[in-house]
Amino acid sequence: MGEEGGGRSCGTTRELQKLKQQALEYYRENDVPRRLEELLNSTFYLQPADVYGHLANCFSKLAKPPTICKVVGKNVLDGVGLPTLQVEIFCTIQNFPKNICSVVVATHFEVQENASPELVEAEEADRLQAVSTAVQWVNEAITQELQGVAPSDQAAVDQVLRAFFESKVQEDKERRELDRSLEDSAVPTPVPLIPPAPPPPLPPGKKKGQKQGAKDSFIEKPVLPPEPAEPVLCGSMAIGAVSLAVAKTCAMLSDRPLYLTVAALKHPQLPPPKAEPKKGHNGSKRGHQPVTGKMSHLGCLTITYDTIEQPLILIQGICANLGLEMGTNLHLAINCAAHELMDYSKGKYEVMTGAHKSAAEMVDLYVDLATRFPSVIAFIDPFRKEDSEQWDSLSNALGSRCYIIAASASKSISRLLEDGAISTPKSSGLILKHTNQTTMSDLVEVTNLLDSKKHISILGSPDAESSDDSLVDLAVGLGVRFIKLGGLSRGERVTKYNRVFAIEDELVQNRALGFNEELTFSDLNEEDGKAAEAAGPLSPAEAGEESAEV
Repeated sequence: MGEEGGGRSCGTTRELQKLKQQALEYYRENDVPRRLEELLNSTFYLQPADVYGHLANCFSKLAKPPTICKVVGKNVLDGVGLPTLQVEIFCTIQNFPKNICSVVVATHFEVQENASPELVEAEEADRLQAVSTAVQWVNEAITQELQGVAPSDQAAVDQVLRAFFESKVQEDKERRELDRSLEDSAVPTPVPLIPPAPPPPLPPGKKKGQKQGAKDSFIEKPVLPPEPAEPVLCGSMAIGAVSLAVAKTCAMLSDRPLYLTVAALKHPQLPPPKAEPKKGHNGSKRGHQPVTGKMSHLGCLTITYDTIEQPLILIQGICANLGLEMGTNLHLAINCAAHELMDYSKGKYEVMTGAHKSAAEMVDLYVDLATRFPSVIAFIDPFRKEDSEQWDSLSNALGSRCYIIAASASKSISRLLEDGAISTPKSSGLILKHTNQTTMSDLVEVTNLLDSKKHISILGSPDAESSDDSLVDLAVGLGVRFIKLGGLSRGERVTKYNRVFAIEDELVQNRALGFNEELTFSDLNEEDGKAAEAAGPLSPAEAGEESAEV
């Protein structure tokens, strides 16, 4: 027992000596004695509490940088009271866990105002499952994968999230193949005993599909059915939410706004300056105007009209009463949402109740509106994405004086990055939405891709969203040309406009806000794109000006 106790004592002594030696080397490498001497000299006339405070600040600079210790997912409600995902980031700071920030993201589901009860019930079940799966991913696998990762290393975080998502995609694929094989083995394929008789030959001179006695005439091309929606993996919203939360965490730990952190990701060679403390927006007060009509789920006023141009004439009259000049103080973008106007029973777009137009007639309609109302600078989703010929025709007719924008007609960000085909259908810009598995790195990559192709980027808000205003910071930091928000109604919309004003004030104080009000359109018929090239890419400061302007 004595020898055993003596051996243990010798071992403990050697360990203590080793720790002392490591401490001496650490102090020597970090020049701690000199720092303490300078600190004591500078605090000679201070109170003991002040000295302790300075000592704490001195040693805090030697502490290990913050790392992620826990990620928490929660099921919360969005702006219209539907389930969505909240993500909180906890970091280890000076050996203690601390809750740094949280974000709330929107689901990819669209809000249906006039949907059938069966469809609403099925979508609610899908939405709840998507949110529940995302919460499970965050609280189990993702929080384990990100433990110990520095929130300042966004590339490493996004790489971990991408690898995790790819593994989930593979699991889903294997599960579907297994289910399919089980179904095939359970249901035997019937074998016909008698082969079917071949169809009778057509009579001479009669073409297939032609009715007896019908005269040769021009037959319009059949309307293509809508393409199936891109599959969305249940729970994928966890990827985009965690990526955004980590970026916001980095911004808060660095004591700078989120838009500067995002701008640093897109322009690593030009680190943006640290913003000064912001002041409140000193905008002019406006009296509350009575609102008539129905408010849509997007916070917009919907009115009835007798002609297509009547809403535009109404806006012109309102601007005239307010002293605003159309085309100078205010520009218009028409969100056509053509995929919602198609009447497949007639094969035409129902532009008004009872008024139907073919895809070719829609081209003439848009050209006429753009000619009569020069303040209209953009058409968003003027056709379904299946009507590629009409996209080409409209781009050829108006591409040099209007933006032809694809929103619902565009592919998802992951598909855009996968194949790089941003001009299918032919357009001059895309509306991007931060949903599903889109990470901060993906947003940087897709906006760089659009910039290289001389296409404009627009960041848009989903149908159902929360009061989280991170979308505005993303738009400014990424340097997009415009930001697409809903109407000035309800808190989740108004808070984003207030964030635009706040960022504008910060940029003005830092003298980083430019004033470039000229709109430059690309002639989509010219392959060299000289008009767009002359404009050049936007700097972070100009990007902030454009987002604040819109």
